[in-house]
Amino acid sequence: MARRANHFVLYCAISACAAAFLCLAPSALTPAVAETAAPAVAPVPTSFPIASDARIAGDDHQTRLIVDLDGKVPLRAFALADPYRVVIDLPQVNFRLPKGTGESGRGLIKAFRYGLVMPGGSRIVLDLSGPAKIAKAEMLDPANGQPGRMVIDLESIDRAAFMQALQTAENVAELRPTVAGTETTATVSRSVPLPKVETDDPRPVVVIDPGHGGIDNGTQSADGVAEKTIVLDFAVALRDRLAQQGKFRVVLTRADDTFIPLGDRVKIAREQSAALFVSIHADALPRREGDAQGATIYTLSDKASDAEAQRLADAENKADAIGGVNLTEEPTEVADILIDLAQRETKAFSNRFAQQLMKDMKATTRMHKRPMKSAGFRVLKAPDVPSVLIELGYVSNKADLQYLLSEQWRSKTVGAVAQAIDSFLSKRLVTAGPPG
Repeated sequence: MARRANHFVLYCAISACAAAFLCLAPSALTPAVAETAAPAVAPVPTSFPIASDARIAGDDHQTRLIVDLDGKVPLRAFALADPYRVVIDLPQVNFRLPKGTGESGRGLIKAFRYGLVMPGGSRIVLDLSGPAKIAKAEMLDPANGQPGRMVIDLESIDRAAFMQALQTAENVAELRPTVAGTETTATVSRSVPLPKVETDDPRPVVVIDPGHGGIDNGTQSADGVAEKTIVLDFAVALRDRLAQQGKFRVVLTRADDTFIPLGDRVKIAREQSAALFVSIHADALPRREGDAQGATIYTLSDKASDAEAQRLADAENKADAIGGVNLTEEPTEVADILIDLAQRETKAFSNRFAQQLMKDMKATTRMHKRPMKSAGFRVLKAPDVPSVLIELGYVSNKADLQYLLSEQWRSKTVGAVAQAIDSFLSKRLVTAGPPG
C-alpha cells in the first residue's frame, strides 16, 4: 500500500505538468456526475428551441449549412484539424430532424452529426472534405414564409492557411444576442476542471460508466436501436441495485443522453477516488464479417488479445472525435511513466475482478465463446482505479438484441454484475485491512 501511495504522489506531480499542455486546448463541456447519495440536478428550461430541418448547399469552394430553428440561440463555431472538422456549440436544442439527416453531404461538408453534449448544451459536428474557414455564422429571423434559420458559410482554403488560423484562433465564430441583435466575436476558451464531490461517506465508490451518449450513438441495430440507450438503461438498473444493498456509494458518469469525453469519464473515477470503474457497452460486427453473440469482459492491455479486441478498442477510442473535440491526449512520455509505475498493481486488481465477473455472469448470461479479452481502451486507463469494460452482447445478433431489450434479462444480468462487485470489493477490503 505504501508503494501504491508513492505512485499516486508521483502521478499527481506528473499530472500537474501535463495540465499545462491541456489548458491550451479548446474547451470541452464539463460532464454531469450522477450520484446516488446526493444527485445534483442543474436547473434547465422546461422547453428548448426546436431544430426541424437541416440542409447543405454549395460546392467544393463555398458551402452553406442551414438549420431551421424556431428561435434564435447563441452559438460558438470553431475548426479542428486531422481530421478536418467544424464544431458548432449551442444551448440545448430539441433536434427533430428527418431520419438520415447528416449521413451524406455536399461540397466541403462530407457529413454531420448532432446531439446533446451536456444538460443545457448541444453540438453539431461537420466532417469536412478538406481545409476550410468559417466565412460567416448568423441567425436569421423568420421571413417570406421561411422559419428562423442558423446559417454557417464555409470557404475552401489551403492547409497552410488553415493551420495558421488554428494557431491564431482566427477560424472561430461566436454569436451572442445583444440589444441591437447579434454580434460576431472570436474568443479562445480554456479547459474547465471537473467538480470534486466532497463527502464524509466512508463507503467504497463504484463508478458505472454507460458508454457513448448525446451526439455519439455508439453502435446501432438494423432497426435503429442505439447502443447508448441500451447501456444507459442497464447502468441505471445496476446503480439502483447496488444502492439497495447500501454497501457502496454509486456514481454514474452520465445519467441521461449526454456526451462525455473519454478522458472525463476516467477523471470522474479518479476525482471520486473510486474503488472500481465498470464501463458498459454493446458491440456490433460490421456487415459481411459473420455473426457473433454473447457478453465479453475486457481489461486494459497495451497489446490486444485478438483482432476483434483491437477492432473494438479502435472504434471505442474514436468517441472523442465523434464528439468533435479531444482533450484527453497526454504527452507520450507522461503516459508511459504513469502506466509503468501506477498501473501494475491496478491491472492485477482489474484482472481479478474480471475473473469474478465472468464467474457470476456465466451463471445467468450467455457469454461469448472467448469471454475474457484485453485491448488498449482509453476509458480503462485510470492508473489507480481497477477498471473493466463489459460488452453486454451484440446488437447485430438478433438473439442478443432480444436479450438486451428484455427487462427480465436485464434484471438477471444486473444481479450477476452487482454480485460480482460485492464479492470483489468485500474481499479487497478485508485484504487491505484497516487504514493506517
